[in-house]
Amino acid sequence: MTERNQTLVSEFLLLGLPLEPEHQRLFYVLFLAMYLTTVLGNLLIMVLIRLDSHLHTPMYAFLSTLSFSDLCFSSVTMPKMLQNMQSQVPAISYAGCLTQMYFYLFFADLESFLLVAMAYDRYVAICFPLHYSSLMSPKLCVGLVALSWVLTSSHAMLHTLLVTRLAFCEDHVIPHFFCDVSALLKLACSDTRVNELVIFIMGGLVIVIPFVLIITSYARIVSSILKVPSAPSIHKVFSTCGSHLSVVSLFYGTIIGLYLCPSANNSRVKETVMALMYTVVTPMLNPFIYSLRNRDMKGALGRILLRTKSIPVYFSNTWDF
Repeated sequence: MTERNQTLVSEFLLLGLPLEPEHQRLFYVLFLAMYLTTVLGNLLIMVLIRLDSHLHTPMYAFLSTLSFSDLCFSSVTMPKMLQNMQSQVPAISYAGCLTQMYFYLFFADLESFLLVAMAYDRYVAICFPLHYSSLMSPKLCVGLVALSWVLTSSHAMLHTLLVTRLAFCEDHVIPHFFCDVSALLKLACSDTRVNELVIFIMGGLVIVIPFVLIITSYARIVSSILKVPSAPSIHKVFSTCGSHLSVVSLFYGTIIGLYLCPSANNSRVKETVMALMYTVVTPMLNPFIYSLRNRDMKGALGRILLRTKSIPVYFSNTWDF
């Protein structure tokens, strides 16, 4: 019976967002605008860092990789969600569902590790400025990014392979806007205890430990700044650290609440809102919080705009006989 049910499931139906029909168009426009903002903001950061040599430093290398991760993370779920909001039959194939789940886990984990690397970079830059060049060498930065990719791909593949061994019941309706691993486990007919145990153990390694490391890094930064009291520097550090920690808390807090500390009283609406916070809102906010408010990024944008304006002048002078 289990094998028969498993072969019958060739696709899943995504219920999407719990919205009234008359609100569908409004929220479609809202989420489309948020997705376009995410794409344009993160693309702008990657282009600026690539074109401006002043930004070829470890901090901006991490920022560029984070922007790429945010762009891909949002693109894993948002286009399909927008498509389903306009579709009468919001279906996704079995293979497509597993593929979406893999890349969702991959880029979520990658963002987690990159946030840790960025927090460590700021900790070294502020607490050990004289040793920054030696401690944050290009070789170490490349190694941290490469290690993040290896760990995230292994973690995502582990969960994906564990899901493939499950048998699914004839009820193939996913009450979510994407193929979430916890939602898939609820549809399984076979034993999911191994999957749940792996989620709990690996979640602690991939989510809780990075979150604690980030909080520790920022706590050490604040402690170091307070030892040298200066009103402007203290205000700047608290403003920057406060905005960073707000986004970090939003990202990690919702993930921990959904996967590691789930509540039996969580409604579908509450779980959907929490999922939107880290899949849609956080990737949209990161460019503004980490980069576009930054003086160096504004300077790079100004230099590139001046460079593009000078190109027509150069050609006009070249052909002026």
